[in-house]
Amino acid sequence: MTRYFIIVALFIFQYSTSQTILGKWKTVDDATGEEKSIVEIYKKDGKVFGKIIEIFDASKRDLPCNFCKGDDYNQPVLGLEIIKNMEKVGDAYKKGSITNPEDGKVYDCRLKLDESNSNKLQVRGYVAFFYRTQYWIRAN
Repeated sequence: MTRYFIIVALFIFQYSTSQTILGKWKTVDDATGEEKSIVEIYKKDGKVFGKIIEIFDASKRDLPCNFCKGDDYNQPVLGLEIIKNMEKVGDAYKKGSITNPEDGKVYDCRLKLDESNSNKLQVRGYVAFFYRTQYWIRAN
């Protein structure tokens, strides 16, 4: 009986943890399919943020964000908080921003788990009704 309880508890734990955007995600270049970095998404003061915690290309690990503005200007890309102030709205997170550290541009952002695969995160940056979508993969 204890064995069944443990199996059910593990299943429930796995299901509940896989249904959140919080955690570590591999960023994937939408044009090339290349895995570029790992972003950790976390809650802080009731909002959701994300920072780069690993960069796969060793030649880019120590680069500063030369094109970023404000407090992010010239900060190391590794450790940079690129997702800021996201709020849960329905089944997505919105009302925040995402920064592209390659060019310093800041976009309105929407984060949403893929409906068919909770290990896939839809990351959409947009200006007005123009947008670009990437899919990130949950990192183990």
